[in-house]
Amino acid sequence: MSTRERLLKFVKEAQPYLAVILLQFGYAGSAIIAKSALNHGMSHFTFAVYRNAFATLVFAPFAIVLERKIRPNMTVSIFLKIMLLGLLEPVIDQNLYYTGLRYTTATFATAMCNVLPALTFMLAWILRLEKVNVRRLSSQAKIVGTTVTFGGAMIMTLIGGPTIGLPWTRHLLSTTTATSTSLTELQPIKGALFIAAGCICWACFYNLQAITLKTYPAALSLTCLICSAGAVQGTALTLVAERGNTSIWSIHFDTKLLSYVYSGMVTSGVGYYVSGLIMKDKGPVFVTAFNPLNMVIVAILGSFILSEQLNLGSNVACRGGCLIWCRMNI
Repeated sequence: MSTRERLLKFVKEAQPYLAVILLQFGYAGSAIIAKSALNHGMSHFTFAVYRNAFATLVFAPFAIVLERKIRPNMTVSIFLKIMLLGLLEPVIDQNLYYTGLRYTTATFATAMCNVLPALTFMLAWILRLEKVNVRRLSSQAKIVGTTVTFGGAMIMTLIGGPTIGLPWTRHLLSTTTATSTSLTELQPIKGALFIAAGCICWACFYNLQAITLKTYPAALSLTCLICSAGAVQGTALTLVAERGNTSIWSIHFDTKLLSYVYSGMVTSGVGYYVSGLIMKDKGPVFVTAFNPLNMVIVAILGSFILSEQLNLGSNVACRGGCLIWCRMNI
C-alpha cells in the first residue's frame, strides 16, 4: 500500500471522529447562546419552534435538489416515525432541556447530558442496535460506564462541592454579574430532573433515527422533515401552553434571534444530518459517546462569557464514567 493510499485510508477512518468532535463545539456554542437568551427572557417554547422552522427553511432547498434521486416514497410507517421523531427531540426534549437550563447553569446542564451515552446504549442494547458481549472488555466498559455515569449524575445533582476559583472568575466569587442568573433562581435538583427527562427522549430519538434511516436513507430530507414536524407540533404546544401571551412570538435583532438562527442551523440542521450520516456506519451509541467533550467546552466558555462559577461536584462526579465511555469508543 502506497503512502497516498494509507493517507486516504486514515482520513476516511478519521472522518466520523472529527465530525462528532466538531458537533460538540457546535452544541457548546448553542448552549452558551441559548443560556444568554434565556437570561434575557426568551421563551423556551418559541425557541424550539423558531429554531426548527429556521432549520427547515435553510436546508429544505438543498434536500429537494441534492436528494431528488435517492429520496424514497413516503409510507404510513415512515410518516409515523418522522412525526414521532419530531415530537421526541424538537418538541419534548428541547423544551425539557431548556426548562432545566433556566434553573441551572450551562455547565451544569451539559454535565447532566453525560448520561445521554449511557441511556442511548441501554436502549440500543434493548433494540439490538448495539451488540454486547459481556466477555469482551469493550462491552464490560460500556456496562461499567453506564453505572458510573448514572451514579455521577446523582452525586453531581445532590452535592455541589466547593467553588473552583479560576483566574478570570475569582473576582466574581462574592458577586453576581447583571447578565448572569441570580443564585437564588438556581434550582439544580429541579433543573436536573427536567434535563434527565429530556435526555431520555433524546436517547429515544437517536435510536429511532437509526431505525428510520434503514428505510429512509435520505439523511438530509429526513432532517428537514423532522425539523418541520417539530416546528408544527411545537407551535401547537406553544399556542396551548402560552395562550394569550403573543409577545413571545415577536422577533428582534438581539440574542434571541441569534439563538434561533444558530441553534436551528447548527444544532438542529447540521446536527441531525451529520449524526444521521455517522450512525449509518457507527450506530447511535458512537454519536453520543463524545458528549463529555461538550461539557469541557461549555465549562470554559461559560466561565468567560456568562461568568459562571464552577464547582467541584459538577466537574468531577461524572468524569469517571465519561473517561470510560471515551476510552471504549477510541
